[in-house]
Amino acid sequence: MSLVVTVVLADDHTLVRDMLQDRLSREGMRIVGVAASGEEAVDFAAIHQPDVVVLDIDMPGISAFEAARLVRLASPSTRVIFLSAYVHDAYIDQALGAEVSGYLTKSEPPDAIVEAIHKVHGGATSYSLEVLDRIVIDSSGVRLGGHEQTRFELLTDREREMLGYVARGLSQKQIARTAGISVKTVQHHIMHLMDKLEIHDRVELTRFAIREGLVEA
Repeated sequence: MSLVVTVVLADDHTLVRDMLQDRLSREGMRIVGVAASGEEAVDFAAIHQPDVVVLDIDMPGISAFEAARLVRLASPSTRVIFLSAYVHDAYIDQALGAEVSGYLTKSEPPDAIVEAIHKVHGGATSYSLEVLDRIVIDSSGVRLGGHEQTRFELLTDREREMLGYVARGLSQKQIARTAGISVKTVQHHIMHLMDKLEIHDRVELTRFAIREGLVEA
């Protein structure tokens, strides 16, 4: 573990990035990359192998959940913290599936973000109270609190990613380019997605994604 914590910041809002960069730098952390998208965060992680990546959960391009998985593939020792303005079960479930080390709301003060970075760098996890209210942490790991499995939870991580892209209005070609897969593979995922949800209309898929909190109306 390095003496100085190295950090990559990823947020598509310049004001948030600048505020966090200034505060973390004043705390003695070294910012090795500042990204405006998940793709840029992955690139910085691969190049710099940072201790921690702080990812905004709602950015253009690949989903934050896919970005988190790619960061961990590119730099296995890197710990990932999500920042989000929203606390939805759908987001939390995907964050846990991506095996991130923290999930903080943007209502948290900067001190909480500084503390969270130090905690995850030390091998612990860090969650906002609103997130802790929705999860269970025990000897088997971390999971959403007990409830009946929803149709959304039946989807694979890739199908959830496809649902988010469809709900954001991307065409199949745009999805393929963004996700780095073929159009045929996109069609395959969307077909399975629709079959599982029993929804065969893009408008209804979008409404479903909004109800589940995957995208904002």
